[in-house]
Amino acid sequence: MDIFSCLLLGLSLSAPIGPINAAQLDRGIRGGFWPAWLLGLGAVMADIVYILLVYFGVVHFVNTPFVKSFLWLFGFFVLLYIGIESLLTAQKITLQETRSAESLSKSFAAGFFMSLSNPISILFWLGIYGSILAETAATYAPKELIIFSAAVLSGVLMWDITMASLASAFRRWLTVPLLKAISIISGLSLIGFGLYFGFEAAKVLFFR
Repeated sequence: MDIFSCLLLGLSLSAPIGPINAAQLDRGIRGGFWPAWLLGLGAVMADIVYILLVYFGVVHFVNTPFVKSFLWLFGFFVLLYIGIESLLTAQKITLQETRSAESLSKSFAAGFFMSLSNPISILFWLGIYGSILAETAATYAPKELIIFSAAVLSGVLMWDITMASLASAFRRWLTVPLLKAISIISGLSLIGFGLYFGFEAAKVLFFR
């Protein structure tokens, strides 16, 4: 394990299309760079929470059926709410919409709670990352572990900036119908992820 591989690990976590990327695209198209970037930054703050939890050793607690079902349900409600909100606001998009119209604090909070309630993020940070950390702790000093963790987060931040830049740049060339269509697709995508989380919660609760 080295700094470069940790950087790639962070990029690999962020790059697959998921709720955060869909929401970033939606925020960037509707509000510009800052709402999209702050949504991603909020997600990174949630990632830091999970890194701290790994250090305090809560992996076994998270693996209990009750906690798993709660996490899936929490993700279901958060993504469903944000997805429906995206569909409702899609009808209000205009080319005259200013970049400052998007609430920056709301974007940050949305990213934070989406990532905090995303079981995929939880499984990565408390599962995969926890295993990597346990393995490297046997070889490296605590200071180096902090550096490796910072490298992973740097990869996440790099993708965050890239997504925000692309979404805000594309916004200049889009027509109103296309803006609305992308926002609707993004909202439906978030709802789809939410329904998947709800299905997983039902599996844990009723089909164990």
